[in-house]
Amino acid sequence: MKYFVALILGIVTGACLFAVGLIYNPFTVDRGLSPLSVTDSRTMALNYSSVPAESIVFTNDGESMHAPYPEKVLQLWEAPIRLTSAMTTVLHDARDQVAGIGVKFTSQSEATSLLKGEAISNSIWYIYLPEHGSLIVQQTENHWSFLREVGFRAWRSTGSNWRGTWLGDLTSGPGALGTAAVFGGAGELAELETEAVESLSVSAFSSDTGFVSAQGRLLIEMPQPGPLAGSPGPRDALSR
Repeated sequence: MKYFVALILGIVTGACLFAVGLIYNPFTVDRGLSPLSVTDSRTMALNYSSVPAESIVFTNDGESMHAPYPEKVLQLWEAPIRLTSAMTTVLHDARDQVAGIGVKFTSQSEATSLLKGEAISNSIWYIYLPEHGSLIVQQTENHWSFLREVGFRAWRSTGSNWRGTWLGDLTSGPGALGTAAVFGGAGELAELETEAVESLSVSAFSSDTGFVSAQGRLLIEMPQPGPLAGSPGPRDALSR
């Protein structure tokens, strides 16, 4: 009996040490500020709610933390797309005016390695801005900082909730400096090739139901000269 108890204690102790080492791994490095946060170039900001119930439509496999919205939306339960989520949402400009519609597809990546501080997903945005045209934003995302600083704390709390202030970049590539690839599709944005970074600001999160209060932001670099680089006017509402 004593050997069985010792075995159980050993397993529990090992699991606890592994979890602590995983969360506080000194070899995982925070990339800090995005290069677009300190750029001198013109940028375009597109903001949206990260709470699925505040989107136009959100769906996944139906068994993940975030429930599909609205309730009767079809779920992505087929094997090839089971690890994918899809969201259509309203995008707002830097002045909080409606700028357009964004459709985002996100899939889990096999490149995930928690021991290296990498919780990886691949995503792509299809963005339509009625007054300007369309954009495609392709990126790799790393959610490790969010999981460590928000998700884990919510999970270990008594009520499975976290409240506070967390802001971090999600984008980690494919650009060499951890930026997303942006391609113009139509309108005055056609032929545009530039970079972007998606960030997340969270103030409330539940480990049971997901985001309670959270905002996402796409910051897109706008080369000079180029789209939205004209004289001051309504178009400048998109840029900063």
